[in-house]
Amino acid sequence: MRSLSTIFSYIKKYPSLVAGYFILNLLSALFSLVSLTMLAPFLTLLFGLQSGGTTFSRFRLGNLTDLLYQELGTLIQTSEGKIQALGIICSIIILAILLKNIFLYGALYFLTPIRNGIINDMRNDMFGKILQLPVGFFNEQRKGDIMSRLTNDLQDVEFSTISFLESFFREPILILCYLFAMIKLSPELSLFLLFFLPLSGLIIGRIGRSLKKISSTVQLKLGDILSTIEETLGGIRVVKAFNAETQQLDRFKKENDELLKIKNSTIRRRDLASPVSETLGILSVCCVLYYGGRLVLKNDFGLTGQDFLTFIVIFTQVINPLKAFSTASYNIQKGAASIERIQQLIHEEQTITEDPAALPIDSFKEAIELRNVSFAYPDKTILQGIHLTIKKGQTIALVGSSGSGKSTLVDLIPRFHDCTSGEVLIDGVNIKKYKIKDLRKLMGVVTQDPILFNDTVKANISLGNLDAADESIIDAAKIANAHQFITNKENGYLSSVGDRGSKLSGGEKQRITIARAVLKNPPILILDEATSSLDTESEKWVQDAIHKLMKDRTSIIIAHRLSTIKNADEIIVLHKGQIAERGKHDELIQLNGIYSRLVALQQMK
Repeated sequence: MRSLSTIFSYIKKYPSLVAGYFILNLLSALFSLVSLTMLAPFLTLLFGLQSGGTTFSRFRLGNLTDLLYQELGTLIQTSEGKIQALGIICSIIILAILLKNIFLYGALYFLTPIRNGIINDMRNDMFGKILQLPVGFFNEQRKGDIMSRLTNDLQDVEFSTISFLESFFREPILILCYLFAMIKLSPELSLFLLFFLPLSGLIIGRIGRSLKKISSTVQLKLGDILSTIEETLGGIRVVKAFNAETQQLDRFKKENDELLKIKNSTIRRRDLASPVSETLGILSVCCVLYYGGRLVLKNDFGLTGQDFLTFIVIFTQVINPLKAFSTASYNIQKGAASIERIQQLIHEEQTITEDPAALPIDSFKEAIELRNVSFAYPDKTILQGIHLTIKKGQTIALVGSSGSGKSTLVDLIPRFHDCTSGEVLIDGVNIKKYKIKDLRKLMGVVTQDPILFNDTVKANISLGNLDAADESIIDAAKIANAHQFITNKENGYLSSVGDRGSKLSGGEKQRITIARAVLKNPPILILDEATSSLDTESEKWVQDAIHKLMKDRTSIIIAHRLSTIKNADEIIVLHKGQIAERGKHDELIQLNGIYSRLVALQQMK
């Protein structure tokens, strides 16, 4: 089964723990068997079932067993010796049970880091893959579904598929040990018993196969619910402003009720494992009681009453491991759906790949060039036939209506996407031939919506540059006009910015992102104009910081407020994914085309 092969690929990392778990389970099973096989001598001694030359039991484990039976046979010749023999039998049982449970705990002690380690490794692999995937992947995937895979799917694997490991390594050992003892006691009765085991497995397997499909539906629905929660929390102000609480609640209730129905169906099928296996077990016991009782009464094959009772007790002990194994088979079916969803993410195609012979690059010397660049999704063309050269030190502005392809164009330069056709070059070399990390070190990005993480001011400024000295961080903050408001906070640079920078104003958040770019000190800047959503005072501070940041750098600006790009070396007007106009501000105004119309519309506001 594919899900098991996935789990075993992670188990390979813990060979010593697996070996210890297996050995301790084996020892636990052996001492459990010793305690059970002492039942026959106990019954013989207690009820006087031994007579003549008969022995205490047909069960033998070499010379050690023969010596024990010989010693007991000598002791029971006297009344006082029988009491001593009884004490020996009880002592052996107590010691065996004690050792059994010590080794059982030891096995579980070894299993714990295996279980937790597998989940930890899978979570690391998933998150690592998420960081490797291109930006385009997240435009097509719901964040709630990705979060569901990292949380609910992993939890499902932990409590279903990983739980199978305990049964996989322990239950077969117990079953084999018990079957060995049963065959030693009565090969004929054991052969009769084997008829029922395949039948039980067939019935349980047919019931469990449907769980995989249902479990997949559960995880998909959980992803929908997480997406609804994430969207509602992110837009809580809008929800309240439009009195949409009832609408969002109804939407959530509908999805939650659908999940309830699916989970009820899943759990009912899972719970069927226990009664089915128990019923089949009791049926088998009754058949064995009838058939074995006849063998004893007719004295067929030399089966004695004490050995038959011992056989029955051991057989009842086999039922629990078989029952646990059948329940585990249900769990593995249920967890298979989650494993597939996790593997789908881990093995998601990495479209942005690095050439094994990639070249290092540590400076930008001449120009960025886009040669006949086009970009398209499977169902939509975004850019087509773009020719653009950006010389070192130039400031280039990209303008156009929403959806014209501005953001996609700048995303091609740091390889957030790869162009569908054409090529992007830096200093005459296709960027696909450069090492990706080296390429991105040349660039600083400041987005329209400032992205901060729930950490300190210092950590957010030094993002990706953890070795930065405090003096460098402070200097960067000063250039970004952020040092004053940071030092006014109670903990200064160690102050928390809150979730997504919730403890800061819009202007403060933007200045911290600018300080981050200043600290990186890149030769190329990509600016998604950072002042479009700020008030007048904040805009002044941020705009001043941006001018400082752009000094002596090559800058590519996605312009929203056209008044801020009048001094750009060249303005590129995009329309439906193509360059419609290009030139300086005054030249484009004189054309009386798209740019002129956009400027006029903004002046009317």
